[in-house]
Order: sequence, then structure tokens, then C-alpha cells
Amino acid sequence: MKTIIGFSAFYHDSAAALIHNGEIIAAAQEERFSRVKHDAKFPKNSILYLLSECEKNGYEVDAIIFYEKPFLKFERLLETYVANAPFGFSSFRKAMPVWLREKLFQKNLIIKEIKKIIKNFDEKNLYFSEHHLSHAASAFYPSPYEEAIVLTIDGVGEWATTTISIGKKNNIEIIKEINFPHSIGLLYSAFTYYLGFKVNSGEYKVMGLGPYGEPKYKDIILEKLIHLKSDGSFRLNMEYFNYTTGLTMTNSKFDRIFGEKRRKSEGKLTQFHMDIACSIQEVIEEIIIKITHNLSTEFNIKNLCLAGGVALNCVANSKIVRKNIFDNVWIQPAAGDAGGALGAALLLWYKQFNNTRLCNKFDKMKGSFLGPKYSNDYIRNELNEVGAKYQEVDDDELIFITTEELKNNSAIGWFQGRMEFGPRALGSRSIIANPKSDSMQKTLNLKIKYRESFRPFAPSILREDLNKWFDFDIDSPYMLFVSQIKESLKIKNSSDKNLFGIEKLNSKRSVIPAVTHVDFSARIQTVHFETNPLYHQLISSFKKRTGCPILVNTSFNVRGEPIVCNPADAFNCFMGTELDLLIIGNFILKKKSQKKTLLMNYKNKYELD
Repeated sequence: MKTIIGFSAFYHDSAAALIHNGEIIAAAQEERFSRVKHDAKFPKNSILYLLSECEKNGYEVDAIIFYEKPFLKFERLLETYVANAPFGFSSFRKAMPVWLREKLFQKNLIIKEIKKIIKNFDEKNLYFSEHHLSHAASAFYPSPYEEAIVLTIDGVGEWATTTISIGKKNNIEIIKEINFPHSIGLLYSAFTYYLGFKVNSGEYKVMGLGPYGEPKYKDIILEKLIHLKSDGSFRLNMEYFNYTTGLTMTNSKFDRIFGEKRRKSEGKLTQFHMDIACSIQEVIEEIIIKITHNLSTEFNIKNLCLAGGVALNCVANSKIVRKNIFDNVWIQPAAGDAGGALGAALLLWYKQFNNTRLCNKFDKMKGSFLGPKYSNDYIRNELNEVGAKYQEVDDDELIFITTEELKNNSAIGWFQGRMEFGPRALGSRSIIANPKSDSMQKTLNLKIKYRESFRPFAPSILREDLNKWFDFDIDSPYMLFVSQIKESLKIKNSSDKNLFGIEKLNSKRSVIPAVTHVDFSARIQTVHFETNPLYHQLISSFKKRTGCPILVNTSFNVRGEPIVCNPADAFNCFMGTELDLLIIGNFILKKKSQKKTLLMNYKNKYELD
């Protein structure tokens, strides 16, 4: 077998990935096509995209693999309810009809859906992986390491919530695990819920809110909510949580130990909420450091790979690197369930079919640019169809005009090449801007992204200039590490110590204020010519004109909307926000040149995330 499709579905972030002879060819999340954030449905559109790539390359699909084992998940649900009976009967009553109707017989559902797309598919070529093994495979097999410890941490798979694996050459084995209901991912999600954000969506808001607070409640969390051992193993005190049998993450007892009820999603964020966010972030970091330190000591393996939703916590990731616990750390950019689709396909190719795995100094993710690409002819037709006004230019003029607009503080939708796989925009479906602007962070948050003002933005920086601007000097192409800005570039005001909470936003903190968080940190993306030459060329041009090798980079969408996928998505978002320009392929669109009748109201189009 040469060509394999892996897919994930039915929980959140459905996705599909295509490999051929072990090479990663394409991958995409269903939400990008359906326009439903974190879409959990069978990834029909993603698979159709992969089949178009197969047709283009002359591949025939030999096998399809699902990223987990549905019956084991059903077993966990049933055992949990039985263990907690009669509590949770209401939740049980709501869940069981769905499981009995759809999920218990998921294999039949999957075969039915596949045959709608691939008429002659032979069901004997359908395989099933295990959830955490798929995560581990997604981290190890694309990594540049022949041997590595693999740590996967998420909410829950079938039973496991945290697993330790050893990957060597083409094999990977889980050797330790912590099982449901004890879960770092669900602990963090419980605090996401308590702070009024959406579970499985708003966890990164908690991470962004943390630097505005102090860890005043860290001791309470460690005393009341979790029993943490020196090796990083842990157990949660389930008296305070409701997710095993209830319809919420936390209960009234949880509220009482912190002295306040759960914040409503539209409620005001106070210093209390910032202190809570800071406290849980520090607890998570402490747990992860204990786990990784123990693994390094126990196994004496120099390389660490990370996957699972908690691996997207770039602050915790950076602590591992700074403490030199491992010589090398590599994180799967699509670390959540979407990446499980890729991991399952790679697991089938290497472990099940026993194919040889070769490593070099680069990872095999191709910069994570694995989604659809659109030709200039296609883009031109789409723009003509909607009546857009545009200027068509060559590459050199495109770079020159974009650079000048960035210098003049324009906010630009940048749509080029293949779409990114994973939750981060990496310079293909991005909104870009001048990091030196004092007002850009507020402008992007409030007038373009329509989201909370405290949310930070990432710098895209030329890899070759990284250690001149930040106290960091390792590759970070997937925006999964943070670093402090260089001391010489910070701006410290004596009045800062009198500011609290969101007030800190009003203080200019560095020469690149739009990408400097309140604690002088930034979530870094290093840009490499080898994986994104046009974006590298643009930043190089901006550096030549301004002396600054950095651009603000945030995802091309509004809050609650999936990142744009095709030219129509990009144009709609452009016309529904206060973006100044859209640069799409070799076409430049200025907002002021468009017909007023094409303007849209995007502010309330999508739910809060």
C-alpha cells in the first residue's frame, strides 16, 4: 500500500491528511471548508480536497484509517456513568441515544460516508488507531529525530489523558499513561469554563490573560484541586468538577473555594479573573516541567516530541526549552485532534506496514503549508464574479506596494500559496501589519478581529535576525514558543507599577509595541526562505525599508470564524471588517476602491469563541 488517508471526526476539529510512500502530501481541517468553527462532522470536504490532490498526482487511495477506537470511548462513557450512579442520570439520558444511534456503530457510519465519496472503496482497507497513539505518531514521525520521548497531553482520548511513548526509527510504543478523569487538559478547560470562555476554543485566551494577573490562587489549586507528585504524575480531586457526569465543567463547590461564581461569557473581566488565569497557567507549567524533568532523568533520551491540545500552550513549551531539560524539542503544529488524522496515517505506514523511516535535520511538515492553493486565473475569476476592483501586478511590484502600505500602518489581509494545517496562521492566510505602530494591537483586536482588547499578537521574524531581537535562538516556525524581547529594546516606564489589569495595555513596552505582551514576551514565528519564500521576501523588504525584520501576524478571520480558506472567504472577511487592503495572489484590492454595496457587517456574523 502506498497512498493512505487518515482522518479525525465526531468530537471537535475534524480533519483529513494524505500521505504517499510516507511523504506528507496534504492535510486540512473540515472547519475551513464548512465555515463552522471546530467542526466535528465527518470531514467530507477535507477528504474531497485530498482526492483532488490524488487525482492531480495520479494516486489511488489504498487505505483509510480513523484516528481512534470508538468502542473504547463508549466503554469509558458507560463505565463512568455506572461508577457514579445515580448521579449524572440527566447527562446519561441525553448522551446515550446519540451513542446508541450513531457512535456505538461508528464503523458502519464511517464506511457509509466513505462510500458516498469513494464508490468502490473496499471496507477491508479501513483501519482504526488509538487516540493517543495517533497524537504520539503525529509528533514523532514528522520530527527530525531517530529516537525521542513523546509526551502527549490533552483532555481525553478513549481512556488516556496523558501518555508517554518512546519512538525509535519506524516504531512507537506507549509505555506509561494517566487515565480519565484525571486530566491536565480538562483541568485547564475547567478554568476556561470558569472564566466564561468556550471549552475547546478559549483555552488560549486563558494563556493570553495570565500575564495581566498574579498567581494568587496557585496554592489553592495545588492544595484543593490536584494532588501532584514529584515525578509529575497527578490525580484531580473530583469533588470540585462536574464533567464526568454533569453538563458543566465545574460545580458550586469549585466556585466557593475561589469566592466568586463563574463569569458569564459577556461579563466584565476583572483583576480576579486575570489572577485566576495566571494561577492555573503556572500550575500547568509546574506539572509539565515535573513530567519532562522526570522523563529526561529516567530515560536519558535527548529528544522530546509533544502533541495533544496542551502542546499548544507555548508558554509551557518555552519553559521546557529554557530549562534545558532536553537537547531538542519538536512540537506537532496541528497538535490537537486535527493532527491525529495525520498521526494515524503515518502510524499505519511506519508501524503497521513496517516501512523504513529516514530522518534528516529538517522536519517533514513542509512548513505546515498542506492545504489548498489557488491559481491567479481562479482568483481573477472569483474577483470578477463578485464585482471587486483590483490591480494585478507582478511579484516584485506586489512586494514593493505591500511594503509601502505596511510602512504606512495599513492592516492587510495576506492570502498566498497553500493554506496552513493547524490552528496558527503562518504567513499564508494571515492578517499582517506594522509591529512598530503604537495603536495597531487595539486596532486589530477591536476593529478587525472584533475580540477582546487584551489578546496579544505574534511577530513573524526572519530566522536570521531572531537573536538580535529576542532572547531566543532556536527555530520556531509554527509559533509554538514564546520569548522575552531583548533588554535593549524594552521601554520601561516608572509608572507601570501603578497600573493594574487591562490598564497595562496603555503602556508602550518596546520598540515593537504591537507584538510585545504586557510581560515583555511574544509568541514567535521564525520565517524561513525554504518553506515560505514569498513571505520571507516581504519581511526582508520591510526590513530594508524600516530596519525592522518583523511583521505582526494574526490569523485571517474574525473571532469565532475559521481561518479563511478560499478567495471568496478572504474577500468576504476583507469587506466585512476594517482591513485596509487585501493582497491575494498577484492582486491588490484597496478598501476605498470597492463598491459600497459590497460592504458587509461581520461583527455579529460569528458567535464569541
